[in-house]
Amino acid sequence: MQENGKKNQAVNLADLGINAAVANWNLSPADLVKKTLELGQGVLNDTGALCADTGKFTGRSPKDKFTVKDAITEHSVDWGDVNIPFAPEAFDKLYDKVAAYMGGKELWVRDAYACADPAYRLNVLVVNETPWANLFCNDLFLRPTDSEIATQKHDWLILQAPGFQADPAVDGTRQANFTIVNFTRKVILIGGSAYTGEMKKGIFGVLNFVLPHNHKVLSMHCSANEGKDGDVALFFGLSGTGKTTLSADPDRALIGDDEHGWSENSVFNFEGGCYAKCIDLSAEKEPQIYAAIKPGALLENTRFYEGTNTVDYTNASVTENTRAAYPIDFISNCKVPSYGGQPKNIFFLTCDAFGILPPISKLTRAQAMYHFISGYTAKVAGTEVGVTEPQTTFSACFGRVFLPLHPTRYAELLGKKLEADPNVNVWLINTGWSGGAYGTGSRMKLSYTRAMITAAMTGQLDNVAYEAHPVFGVLMPTTVPNVPSEILIPRNTWADKEAYDKKANELAQLFVKNFAKYADQANDEIRSAAPKVMVGA
Repeated sequence: MQENGKKNQAVNLADLGINAAVANWNLSPADLVKKTLELGQGVLNDTGALCADTGKFTGRSPKDKFTVKDAITEHSVDWGDVNIPFAPEAFDKLYDKVAAYMGGKELWVRDAYACADPAYRLNVLVVNETPWANLFCNDLFLRPTDSEIATQKHDWLILQAPGFQADPAVDGTRQANFTIVNFTRKVILIGGSAYTGEMKKGIFGVLNFVLPHNHKVLSMHCSANEGKDGDVALFFGLSGTGKTTLSADPDRALIGDDEHGWSENSVFNFEGGCYAKCIDLSAEKEPQIYAAIKPGALLENTRFYEGTNTVDYTNASVTENTRAAYPIDFISNCKVPSYGGQPKNIFFLTCDAFGILPPISKLTRAQAMYHFISGYTAKVAGTEVGVTEPQTTFSACFGRVFLPLHPTRYAELLGKKLEADPNVNVWLINTGWSGGAYGTGSRMKLSYTRAMITAAMTGQLDNVAYEAHPVFGVLMPTTVPNVPSEILIPRNTWADKEAYDKKANELAQLFVKNFAKYADQANDEIRSAAPKVMVGA
C-alpha cells in the first residue's frame, strides 16, 4: 500500500479490513482540490471555491438511516420511524463488503474530531472514496494539530463509499444507499450516496446519544454566539425561521451555526466549520457566508451563469438544497476555540404563518420544556392560486430526525439546566405573520425582530410590564425599544378579534395533538405548560 501525506502512526487501514492501493492521509485543502480537478470530479468558481455535485442524492435520506440494535442501544434508543433498527450480524457482513469494495482503490483518509470543549472531544477517523468528500470533512470537523495527528487514536470511524451499491434483498437495507450507525463497533457506514451531510449528521446523531446518555450534557441543534461581555445566546429554529440570519451579528462572536453541547461549564461547538444553505445567497443579504466562499470552501450542486464560472445562486435546477461548506474561521468574527460560558438567553424561533403567536414572549421553565419538545413552525401550503392555508410543522427539540433518545430526555435535561441557573432567559420569537394569517396579515419585519432580540440580550426587557397570552400563557412584553407597541399583543393586530380567538384555539389544538405522542413519557411540569384549548370554540 502506498501512503502519502501526514500519516497517523496509530492507525493501519489493514487493521480495519481495508487494503487500499493508495492511502492519502490528511492532505491539505489545496492538494485535495487539485486532485479533484485532475479526476474531473469538480471545477473552480471565480472566487476559487471548489464546486462538486453529489449525484443522485442532494440531501439526506432519513428512511435509509439505520442504527444497529444491540446491547448498548436496545433499551435506550427511541425506536420507530426515526431510529430504524439494523441487525448486528447484517452490519458485520455489510461492513466487510464495503471494506472489500474499497480495497485496491485510491482513498482519502483524515484525522478529525468533534466537540471544541476538550473534556468531550470525540476523535474521528474518516475514510473517503473521493478527495472532495475529504475536503468537506476537513472543513466541517475540528482539525487536530500535526503533532496530534501523529498519534491520535480514533473513537469513531466513518467509512464513506458512495460508489458501493447494497443489495437490499441480501444486505437488509431498504434500497441501494444506506447510512448505518453502530454504537458497539463505533462505526458509521455510508454507501450509495455521495451527499456529504450524511457524515456531518451521522456524528451529530452519535453525540446526541453519547453526551446526554453518558455525560448529562444537553446536545442541541442550534446556533450560538457571544457578546463582548461574554454573554452567550442560543438560537433554535427549523428551516426558514431565521436561525442563521439572526445569530449572525457583527457585534457578537459566532461560536457556531448548527450543533452545540451545553455542559455544566460551557456551551461548545461540535464542529469546526459551517454547512450553509446557499440558495438565493447574496452579498447584501448574508455577507459573511458570501465572503466565506473562497479557496478551501466547497460548493455542492450549484450552477454557473452560462458561459462563466460565476455561481448563479438563484439556480435550483439541481436542488433547492445547494450548500457551501467552509471552516468556521472563514467567518471574520468567529470565536476560536469555539466555546463559551453558560447561556444567558435562549431563543426559540418560529415562523407562525397563522399570525397567532406574539413576536416576542418570555417562557417559564415548564413552557420552555413544552415548546422545546414541540419544535413548532409553520410553512405556507403551496404557491397555487387561492391556496393560503399554512401547514404546521413540529420537530421535537428542533431536530427530531437527529435524536436517538426519546425527545423527553432532552426536554427534561433542558429543564434541569434551567433549574440549575434560574437567571437564564428563554424567549419565543415569532418571525412569521402579524395582523392575520398568511394571505391576510404581513410578515414580521426583520428590523423589528432584531430590535426585540437586542432588547432581550441587553436586559432592556427585565423591568417592563408583561401580559399573559390567553391561550398559550406565555408572557408578552407591552413595550420594547424601537418596536411599535401595537404589534406586541397579536390579538390587537387583527381587525376581527373573534377570528383571532378561533384561529388561536385551532393552533392550540394542533399543539396538543402533536404533544400526545410524548405525553406518556413527559413529566407533570412539561404537561402543565400545554396551551388552553377552549372546548366548543
